[in-house]
Amino acid sequence: MADTIAAKFAESQMTEITDALSSGKYVSVRKILHEAPACDVALILESTTTKTRDELWQLLDADYHGDVLEELSEEVRNGIITKMMPDNVVDALEDMDTDDLAETLSSLPDQVLQDILTSMDDQDRVRAEKALAYGEETAGFIMNTDTITLRPDVAVDVILRYLRLKGDLPQNTDTFYVVNRSDYLIGSVPVTRLLTSSPDVTVAEVMDEEPDAITVDMPDDQVASLFERYNWLSAPVVDEDYHLVGRITIDDVVDIIREDAEHSMMSMAGLDDEEDTFAPVLQSTQRRSIWLGVNLVTALLAAMVSDLFEQTLSQLAVLAILNTIVPSMGGVAGNQTLTLVIRGMALGHVNDANSRILINKELAIGFLNGVIWAVLIATVVALWKQDFDLGVIIAFAMMMNMIAAGFAGATLPLIMKKLKIDPALAGSVILTTITDVVGIFAFLGTATLFLVY
Repeated sequence: MADTIAAKFAESQMTEITDALSSGKYVSVRKILHEAPACDVALILESTTTKTRDELWQLLDADYHGDVLEELSEEVRNGIITKMMPDNVVDALEDMDTDDLAETLSSLPDQVLQDILTSMDDQDRVRAEKALAYGEETAGFIMNTDTITLRPDVAVDVILRYLRLKGDLPQNTDTFYVVNRSDYLIGSVPVTRLLTSSPDVTVAEVMDEEPDAITVDMPDDQVASLFERYNWLSAPVVDEDYHLVGRITIDDVVDIIREDAEHSMMSMAGLDDEEDTFAPVLQSTQRRSIWLGVNLVTALLAAMVSDLFEQTLSQLAVLAILNTIVPSMGGVAGNQTLTLVIRGMALGHVNDANSRILINKELAIGFLNGVIWAVLIATVVALWKQDFDLGVIIAFAMMMNMIAAGFAGATLPLIMKKLKIDPALAGSVILTTITDVVGIFAFLGTATLFLVY
């Protein structure tokens, strides 16, 4: 619902901006852009062509660049940054949180990244290099180092007076973390408890000991699973010696979940999850051609299997009519299993301990589906073509392909994960190839044995 409202709002702004640009009313465009929140400006930029996007970026005040860059998708952001002078990029990134800074810099071309790092002052360069040192898709990469820490022997009254003097707290602060003089994490105190505690007690008396902490090298999908499972709003991040190095908040986790969902959806079509909707035609064509080429190879493989039975097809034309049914049904059934298993792996439901149970379950489902649809298709074909033998043959092929689809759909993601291949990216193509080859071979091979004399 919120996305729909935002989209409609951006659409009305886009109409107004387009009309103003076409009329040369640049002052009106600047006013619209500066009155809109950074997230809406980012949505507007992502909804325009490259040429219009460059014009709008020039109309934005430089002080607003950093806020908007945080909200942009990776490809659009990189396209804008590569056209900026390094000093201007440094100014835009100066006040950016550590996690956003790491994400922004990590996706840039090496030469552009080096130019930006060279233009930074020593303090910002150290901060950027430290953030980039953590591997992508890890807790260290997405954490924020802007954290308020407490000492256990300090009175609550002293803490509250310090917070009043400080003024603003880091965004999404719901918990303060307690550390010793070596920054070793020893406890945590919810903000609500600190506010309601007696002023003369010490932090040690109100803190929770041994708080749940996330290791700096934990994969970000596991971080998201922990937040979902325990309903966390924030969590401390520690290094291998349990020293506090930062924190992760719920807004970071929401970004992870959304990126993972987009990745899964776009990968099914062989597209990058950061694909720019309005990227130049040649650039988009080149990227899509790679995946189309992979699909062509798999389609040719299925065609080669059919070609093995060219003589059979030439003698019985009816087989050519029915030849698409079995592979199609197998493909749908296999993709159902594939999607379920990939989802289970993402949620942490599927692991080495229960994978065999899952495979056996999907084999049983494939067998039962095979029986159901084999009987149905055999009846339809026998009545339609008045050929009982043909009905039995297509029923057998349907049974074999349904079982193969269930087995392949359950095992492919597990195998690909062990090989460090993204199952969402390549699983569907490989599965379709398997069901096409098995379906065609089972149907035409059986027909060749029993119908061709």
